[in-house]
Amino acid sequence: MYLVRPFDPWRSPLCTCPAKYVLHPYTGCGHGCLYCYASSYVRDFFNPRPKEGFVRKLLRDLERLPIGSLVELSTSSDPYTPPEERLSVTRWALSELLERGFRVLVTTKSALVLRDIDVLLRYRDRVAVAITITTLDAGTAAVLEPGAPTPAERLKAVRKLSSSGVPTLVRVDPIVPYVNDDPSAVEELVEQVSRAGAVQVTSSTYKARPDSLSRLLKALPEVAPKIVEAYRSGERVGGYTYLDRRTRYEYMRTVRGAAIRAGLAFHTCREGFPELATRGFSCDGSSLVGRGGSVAKV
Repeated sequence: MYLVRPFDPWRSPLCTCPAKYVLHPYTGCGHGCLYCYASSYVRDFFNPRPKEGFVRKLLRDLERLPIGSLVELSTSSDPYTPPEERLSVTRWALSELLERGFRVLVTTKSALVLRDIDVLLRYRDRVAVAITITTLDAGTAAVLEPGAPTPAERLKAVRKLSSSGVPTLVRVDPIVPYVNDDPSAVEELVEQVSRAGAVQVTSSTYKARPDSLSRLLKALPEVAPKIVEAYRSGERVGGYTYLDRRTRYEYMRTVRGAAIRAGLAFHTCREGFPELATRGFSCDGSSLVGRGGSVAKV
């Protein structure tokens, strides 16, 4: 079985990602995010472990890929999941990909990415980094993402990467109703992201699956009834329960407005509102790859 595979959005009719490959150095993730969708598909997901035979299989896979292909690290299990600090599996993979001429998009919610800034800077004309920040409130983040670095640590990573010339996107997602959807808080988050040097914001709403919804309701009993009601009147899309289209649109328009005021590009992730996107920018941040040191605000 190949480790580097064409990205598969599970046939989502709303996915707008460009063609790319994806590599997951780890099976599972230790950040423990309540809203995680990948836990629905991967056994023992919250127990992260390196892929078996990772080095041998990756070297084999890279021989068959066209040089210059875009590889994302990663789309489900975070490449900087906690064990990476000790194992450095992702660092090795990142170095191999870039040394062999591939382009790389790193997607993470961990400040540990700064450990590898030497590698990123060496090849900054072929890399970009997307960092997820769902909220600036440390207490809310500790509930939603109990094993992940704090929002302040992630914001520091954005600042360091951007000031060093590594193109950086921030994912403000997912927006969970009654949890991190306050418009003033979203405005402040986007403003802080802009000040830190990011050039794009991508956002989405929480898409419910039975396991993730159960975790959210258990951890947030004070708003659980409202969340249940919000998704009861939603719609089914690609195996997920979405909020209704009008509510999703208003959330995305709120984030977009904040992004435009802050001088940032904007895109949505699997929401179905192409009219809100900034022309010339991809949803995942891959359009930033190759712009190292020369990305300007919109």
